[in-house]
Amino acid sequence: MIDNLSLAISHGLMLLAAFLLMRRPDLDSEPSPRDGDDKAKKRRWGKPGA
Repeated sequence: MIDNLSLAISHGLMLLAAFLLMRRPDLDSEPSPRDGDDKAKKRRWGKPGA
């Protein structure tokens, strides 16, 4: 019984995660290379040129 319950919970959580990922709006947009990325991207780590 415990094994079936743990399998049901883990698979249910994986299905929920997949469903939430598929609903993300940024998955539908694919910018083309011609769209121009003029503004500088913000760096996550460190200072520029360091």
